[in-house]
Amino acid sequence: MPPKTTPARAKKTPIREKTVEEIVEKIYATILEHRLAPGTKLGEDRLATIFSTSRARIREVLARLANERVVDLIPQRGAFVVKPTVEQAYDVFEARRLIEPGILRRLIERQDGDTLVRLREHQRKEADARRMDDKRAIVRLSGEFHLLLAELAGNTALVRSMRELSTITCLIIFLYDAPTATSCRADDHALLVSAIAAKDVAHAQTLMLRHLDHIEQSLKLEGSPNEADLEAIFQDA
Repeated sequence: MPPKTTPARAKKTPIREKTVEEIVEKIYATILEHRLAPGTKLGEDRLATIFSTSRARIREVLARLANERVVDLIPQRGAFVVKPTVEQAYDVFEARRLIEPGILRRLIERQDGDTLVRLREHQRKEADARRMDDKRAIVRLSGEFHLLLAELAGNTALVRSMRELSTITCLIIFLYDAPTATSCRADDHALLVSAIAAKDVAHAQTLMLRHLDHIEQSLKLEGSPNEADLEAIFQDA
């Protein structure tokens, strides 16, 4: 009688470990969607468990976010999402008023057929989010619109600057306004795209400055974040 053979066990497909870039982008997305509050502690152990990765990789993530000024690394205490002061909030809006009109000038001067296609596709996504009253998508797409303008302007230094400023702006709005508040009025971006399409630099710059003024003036210098449930925030990580 031939010896009995043991059925081969099905091999489990190993779960691919997320890269530093993927974890960084996930954290950025939660900030842009007003899910991760200013001042939240980002514990290495908790994040390593949430993302099924090592503490060493999480340390890389936190070091990068600290370099991009989104996280504060405090000796003996750990890593915290930055919590902008009122003075820092004013500084951010001043910087945006200096930078974004220049982005618009550069974008309009070098725009091609793809520029308006991408801007109008982004407008469509914003309109869909508003129609479905998806508040998280609304605030995320509002911030990403300004990043898209910098990207289309074709200057990597401006893209890096706008990523930092847009993210800090989201934290400012979260801290000094209701987390569900939208940072941009429904028609502001549409008016900007129309001015870009018309290649009207002066009008586009005026609209941008009004837009930034509206956001800044809507802030309320009060409020503080509650203790965050990181497991719930990153449940789909």
